[in-house]
Amino acid sequence: MKLKLVSLALATLTVLAACATTATPSGAGSAAGANAIQIGTTDKVSALDPAGSWDNGSANVENQVYPYLVGILPGAKTNEPQPLLGDSAKFTSPTEYTVTLKDGLTFANGHKLTASDVKFSFDRQLKIADPHGPSSMLASLKEVKTPNENTVVFVLKEPDQTFPQVLTTVASLIVDEEVFPADKILPDTEIVKAKPFGGQYTIADYQPGSLINFAPNAAYTGNLEPVKNDGVVMRVYADASNLRLDLENGTLDVGYRQLAATDIEALSKNENLKLEKGAGGEMRYITFNMDTMPFGAKTAQADPAKAKAVRAAIADLVDREALSRDVYKGTYTPLLSYLPKGFDGSKDTLAKAYGNGSGAPDAARAAKRLADAGVATPVTIALQYNPDHYGKNSGDEYAAIKTQLEKSGLFTVNLASTEWVQYSKERIADAYPVYQLGWFPDYVDPDNYLAPFFGTDTFVQNHYANKAVQEKVAAQRTEADRAKRAAIIDEIQAQVTADLPTLPLLQGQQVVVMKKDVSGFELGASYKLYYAPVAKGK
Repeated sequence: MKLKLVSLALATLTVLAACATTATPSGAGSAAGANAIQIGTTDKVSALDPAGSWDNGSANVENQVYPYLVGILPGAKTNEPQPLLGDSAKFTSPTEYTVTLKDGLTFANGHKLTASDVKFSFDRQLKIADPHGPSSMLASLKEVKTPNENTVVFVLKEPDQTFPQVLTTVASLIVDEEVFPADKILPDTEIVKAKPFGGQYTIADYQPGSLINFAPNAAYTGNLEPVKNDGVVMRVYADASNLRLDLENGTLDVGYRQLAATDIEALSKNENLKLEKGAGGEMRYITFNMDTMPFGAKTAQADPAKAKAVRAAIADLVDREALSRDVYKGTYTPLLSYLPKGFDGSKDTLAKAYGNGSGAPDAARAAKRLADAGVATPVTIALQYNPDHYGKNSGDEYAAIKTQLEKSGLFTVNLASTEWVQYSKERIADAYPVYQLGWFPDYVDPDNYLAPFFGTDTFVQNHYANKAVQEKVAAQRTEADRAKRAAIIDEIQAQVTADLPTLPLLQGQQVVVMKKDVSGFELGASYKLYYAPVAKGK
């Protein structure tokens, strides 16, 4: 990611922006109009197919164009899912969750949306099981039954208290069975051409990596409120500096993810703009590949005790307070738990286990750990980070971590970065021994910080497989008694704190910058950004 503005790049961006605003998009519908919302982001879209993507940039687009059976309404202060395509959604037995659909639902292309499409969507996720996709979210699903075209019965392997929340995630988006293949990912260009959209918007024009033009979907008859704008033009920026510039000069109505901390600070003082801040479930962390990290299971010098000592020493040396203060200006705060603050069961287990016992670094403790394990120092580690997907400050964050580790004399850090499209593929191909990841919750429950990290089929895919932890992750999902479930979650946190397959660093919050005449951009309990309620001039 470029850290300085380049005049030629700005000129190119300006021309592109002008074309994006004035040209008539191809396809059905157009987002051009007096009330079209101009939105900017640095979040990249890896795929438009819900079975082939599990990242915030892709999910944000998918949330606008594909429907959910149930969801948390925009701006809601509760995390209780509500029916979005029908009249009812409830447990009809401990292992059956039944959803009744409305009559007459259709996709934007005119195809009927029935229970058959719902079953197809879930069966497809599980069959494809793409490594970049969210199919692991459906681990508790045994089968989907369709007694008639308006009724869907989800049969679970065992009772699952979190299943209604799972239905609010991108793993549960409904796609058109007449368009999507059952056993492979559909390319973005074919999706846009076929208009298989049952959400509040269709995609009228798609320019990968630069622009998405959303048009209101006239065929939508779900339970969400009608669209309050003429459409949305979403521009994807390679550099947050350009995003900030277009917010300052009024080209954009809304900007979010990922502005630098200094940009947010400066924009908050602009009299033409306002900031909306929401609940902060976002987490930034370091991942250890248990196979390829120093002394990892598949290295020439494999030694579990030494590998654990290396992970622990890094945890002893990281200065979260300095990262929060110097890099993020307080927009991210230190995280010493595997569950973010504000979640039931969040405990600062990392504070006592590592560093000085109170959350600060301790080089002497790190040195003793390595010496006791017989690890010669300095230990050389390859540390990888991503400069575009997790925001402009990632470079400063990981440069600071490199300095913190090397200052002790215990580590030599070879720091490198890769753009997201390549990064997202290489990190699950074991290319990075130690690397950056971030997590933005799919739903508001502690399980969403446990199963994707430490369950049997994880998003992280770093070869951490503690059978006892996996069993407890499954057990907390099925436990209906709140006190018993809390106790199981405590046990999980204690064990992963000891094993340290990942190292939580910071917790963030949602920040949206917008013009003062923009309304409706609410950040609620769902963590989703819905475009339909957004309007301007009101």
